[in-house]
Amino acid sequence: MTDAVLVVNSGSTSLKFGAYGTSNVEDPPLLCRGGVDSMAGDPHFIAKEPDGKPIDAHEWGSGHALSHKEALGYIVQWLEQHEANIKVVAAGHRVVLGGTRFEGPAKITPEVLDYLDGLSAMEPSHQPFNVRGARAIAEAFPGLPQVAVFDTSFHRTMPEVAQIYALPKAVRDTGVRHWGYHGISYDYISRQVPKVAPGARRVIVAHLGGGASVCAMLDGRSVETSMAFAGLTGLPMATRSGDVPADVIFYLLRSAGYTAEALEKLLYGQSGLLGLSGDSADMRVLQDSAAADDKLAVDYFVTSLVKFIGAYAAVLGGLDALVFTAGIGENSAKVRAAVLERLSTFGLTLDPAANAANGPRITTADSAVAAFVIPTNEELMIAQHTLALTRSA
Repeated sequence: MTDAVLVVNSGSTSLKFGAYGTSNVEDPPLLCRGGVDSMAGDPHFIAKEPDGKPIDAHEWGSGHALSHKEALGYIVQWLEQHEANIKVVAAGHRVVLGGTRFEGPAKITPEVLDYLDGLSAMEPSHQPFNVRGARAIAEAFPGLPQVAVFDTSFHRTMPEVAQIYALPKAVRDTGVRHWGYHGISYDYISRQVPKVAPGARRVIVAHLGGGASVCAMLDGRSVETSMAFAGLTGLPMATRSGDVPADVIFYLLRSAGYTAEALEKLLYGQSGLLGLSGDSADMRVLQDSAAADDKLAVDYFVTSLVKFIGAYAAVLGGLDALVFTAGIGENSAKVRAAVLERLSTFGLTLDPAANAANGPRITTADSAVAAFVIPTNEELMIAQHTLALTRSA
């Protein structure tokens, strides 16, 4: 019998999971992974080997809605019955917002879940569903140890001046502050950088996927990051706008007939790459397109990224290494090349062959600043933190 940690990423209508062995806290082995999609009306389950080979699949049928509790119950039951040598001994959850209370992973209790649920008004796109997944396991498997690993925790090392806004204290005290996100990914990358760039102290990491952000790190600790209060701001993303001036928001509310709900839908779901191109949110489509609007979307994304990297190099007092990660960062040689071309003044010299091969190093040997492609692994980080916390407890 193999004890396993179940890593859960709960969304509004989908669940992703990974099962990790407990034999090695520092490097727990992946046993299998999968998920349940379309839970609202046509749910289907799939599980895969660590190499991506399908193991099993199941469909409930169109019109059959599945709750988080039912989906997670099915996953745990499947793990312990179909993977007969697995016993789930703990669960680790990705939770985007830990608030001021949690500067690191936390053991989940009913009181902790109530606190985290109370933060949902600040981050309504992910937080309530992350919490719902943890509640579902607590109800279905009472007594199973659970750990929350937060995207915001990594950024609590930012100096105070980087964590506040120029607003009255009464407003800031309501929770309005620069939280920062993608921290689980940045935590992982911060541990990988010394392996490829020993001695690099001033590092900028670009986490570029459907959601995108940039983080400036000094000695492996966050000092500034682009995604700010919730999941909307900073870089343009697949369907999210990124930074938009506040006075534009007032104008749309006052003069263009938008309600708060319609405006939120516009900025989160109809903007970004999709809004600029008018037809696609997929960088793979846009970067190979000849359409003018698609080219504009890619150029806007690259330009925004260059602006943040330039600003963060100034914040760090220089730059030793630049890292690309996540879906676009790991796979789009065109985006990386366009960014490095614009950053040549910082001493970054692209190695085209290495870039086409996705690295790991994509700059020449004599480049004054090194750039790398490092695949991220948030799931592994959650497994490591869950094992460390439950074993210490």
